[in-house]
Amino acid sequence: KQAAQQGSVIYVPCHRSHIDYLLLSYVLFNNGLVVPHIAAGINLNMPVVGAVLRRGGAFFMRRSFKNNQLYAAVFNEYMHSMHTRGYPVEYFVEGGRSRTGRTLQPRVGMLLMTVKSYLRDSRKPVIFVPVYVGYEKIVEARSYLGELKGKKKKKENVLTLFKSLKKLRSSFGLVNVNFGKPFHLSETLNNIQPDWQTGSYSIDSKPAWLPEAVNQLSEKVAVGINNAAAINPVNMVATILLTTPRLAMDERLLAEHCERVTGLLKQNPYSEQMTFPLGQGQDWINYAEKMRLTTRQQQTLGDIISLQGTNAILLTYYRNNILHLLAMPSLVASMCQNNSRMSRQKIIWLVKTIYPYIKSELFLRWEKDDIVPVIDSWIETLCKNGLLIKGKDALHRPIAGSRNAVLLHALARIIIPTLERYYIAIAILRRSGSGQISATELESSSTQMAERMSILHGLNAPEFFDKTLFRNFINNLRKESIIEVNDEGQITYGPNMDRIGEDARLVLNAELRQSILQVAIDAENIKPDVTDSKAA
Repeated sequence: KQAAQQGSVIYVPCHRSHIDYLLLSYVLFNNGLVVPHIAAGINLNMPVVGAVLRRGGAFFMRRSFKNNQLYAAVFNEYMHSMHTRGYPVEYFVEGGRSRTGRTLQPRVGMLLMTVKSYLRDSRKPVIFVPVYVGYEKIVEARSYLGELKGKKKKKENVLTLFKSLKKLRSSFGLVNVNFGKPFHLSETLNNIQPDWQTGSYSIDSKPAWLPEAVNQLSEKVAVGINNAAAINPVNMVATILLTTPRLAMDERLLAEHCERVTGLLKQNPYSEQMTFPLGQGQDWINYAEKMRLTTRQQQTLGDIISLQGTNAILLTYYRNNILHLLAMPSLVASMCQNNSRMSRQKIIWLVKTIYPYIKSELFLRWEKDDIVPVIDSWIETLCKNGLLIKGKDALHRPIAGSRNAVLLHALARIIIPTLERYYIAIAILRRSGSGQISATELESSSTQMAERMSILHGLNAPEFFDKTLFRNFINNLRKESIIEVNDEGQITYGPNMDRIGEDARLVLNAELRQSILQVAIDAENIKPDVTDSKAA
């Protein structure tokens, strides 16, 4: 409300469902705030529906402005008019809806228009308000699952819309709408170009520093959204159950794990904006069962809660909503998963090495140079809760089979699939050799190999072989100067690549590494890595 009084507010929510459009306007209206003008895809401009949405504040835009200068000029001018007049605006920086539950890599088109408009006229402040929308059950869940498995996305039409209305008779639980910390556009511009206000800008101005400013702005928006994440009963139960080999757990142990993991985050919160569910672990389990997302198998020694059929895959979506909240404790836990003892310095060094890739994928809030105190803080939190044990000169994991050891394993398993994906790309790259494979070929081979691994080992998550995640990882290897691309477009690398392969042995167990290597050999007929095979 304070931000709305200071200037032109731009609401930038994550995009999880078509319900997002309605939901945010509903919340703002009920809190006495002006309903924003909403940038909506042209696909929603359907007969009858389009007219209703337009009267509700929507304005429609094409997916691409390419090769249409007149359309681009008119749209830019329309956006400039709204900003200078102080109208609240809403748009989704992810572009489309997230099919995986993660915050997607931002598309900077709308942000670029906003920045260029502000450069032309900065008299009225422009304030971004990140918004996190967390569902317990989304309407489009089944269609998302089909699309992740390769099914073609259905084009929106009136008939499909009316057919889907019957779904609203079902229960979809509650929705959390959390507002992140507002920030001024001028803050980002001041960081990039302190004297930006002294320049003279037109609609066609493209100062050299503009791309970096827009990139930083897009990351700040995505991080702001994730800062406001909400833990709810469904995503917490999903997170714990998906760490188990058989997707099943004793009810009492599941309730205990849910409470203890939530308790860790309460002791060491990810951010001030994140929120927690009401009730206890048993309440959350009962709620997930009521939502027909889990299955109960009655046993004399205690009931078993499990995930059956497509629910196992669907619940990865909700797990991914809060994956970033648990990334740091999970990374620390994973370091001790295959090592009975490890020095604090080694853990910090390994986590710091992996962090830039995790940060880019999950939009974590800390800069690389600021991460050591965060790692140290999590080591202390895990020690305080008995999940790590301080020795004379090293940290030890709990006694095998103890409840703390079981929880440490579950905590580590949250981030392990991400590290497995990284190792797949590294394994293919090392076996191909320096200068022998292009970035496009590496992305394609990694995707195919990950899909095969998913089928052979039942990883139950189509996102595991999402090519955009591999593309992002390869790009970050370049940013970190681990790899380079030569004049022929082939990837070259030095000794650092071998060091990464060696470090993987400290995090991923030998059986898993050997499985990845064997799939690589079977799928691509590549010679095995003798060194790694012996270790395995």
